[in-house]
Amino acid sequence: MVDDEKRSKSDIARLGAQARWGEGKTLPRAIFGSTDNPLTIGDIELPCYVLDDERRVLTASGVQFGMAMAQGGSMKKGLSRLELFVSGKILSPFISNDLRERVQNPILFRTPANGKAYGYEAEVLVELCEAVLAARQAGKLQAQQMPIAQQCEILMRGFARVGIVALVDEATGYERVRKRGELHKILEAYIAKELLPWSKRFPDSFYEEMFRLHGWDYDPRSVARPGVVGKFTNKYIYEALPEGVIDELKAKNPENKKRHHQFLTEDVGHPHLERQITATTTLMRASDDWTGFKKLYDAVQKRSR
Repeated sequence: MVDDEKRSKSDIARLGAQARWGEGKTLPRAIFGSTDNPLTIGDIELPCYVLDDERRVLTASGVQFGMAMAQGGSMKKGLSRLELFVSGKILSPFISNDLRERVQNPILFRTPANGKAYGYEAEVLVELCEAVLAARQAGKLQAQQMPIAQQCEILMRGFARVGIVALVDEATGYERVRKRGELHKILEAYIAKELLPWSKRFPDSFYEEMFRLHGWDYDPRSVARPGVVGKFTNKYIYEALPEGVIDELKAKNPENKKRHHQFLTEDVGHPHLERQITATTTLMRASDDWTGFKKLYDAVQKRSR
């Protein structure tokens, strides 16, 4: 009985470590950004990235540095300094439950260099600064916390300047020019300069589940499929890639003489494609019919926006 209890606790600890370090699952990947090109606010440099699901993230260490907090973690309760800071009795009344939960659950992602890093969505830093400044306004901060408040004030002023620039861009129409530049970078990351040789990218299970949900007979030995299968593949796989990618694929492959995936890059395009195929196949497996799958797919897409 004691051995079983120890084993159970050991398993729980092992699974907890795997969850924290992302073992056994596909991690979101940064497709833009690097430590060499940080977001600069005055003298403060914040390493930032854009993930393949379009989340804009700042590294956890960058958030701590940006707020003038001591670097490194803490052994107390196994929490980081930032987690301890937001859960402390001084700041806690100014922290929403949603913000506290996001701080306690940083995003584990792969950097462009294929390393692992923890990060937070960029809005988290803004909300943390707002909470610290609210605590200062209420006269609740201790003397040793005042430098953090001063740093947060510097950041908020910098964010305000960036915000007004974005508003001017939108009002003048320059935003459209900037977006074209951003689209060019996305296409450069996703679309290969040369056509890649064909290789099997869609597993049989993807088509098997699609056929099951429609009540069609599936023969894994045959490549003959209803014409609508191509439309479904575009809608649920290729259109889920960053905006503009499917349009570029159609432009490069207007008559569908090649497979769209032959035009994707191996380092960014193919990994994102494979993750989307896996995610979509999983949703199909969890559905009883095509209508149920579409509802499930739409709900997932809505939550990820």
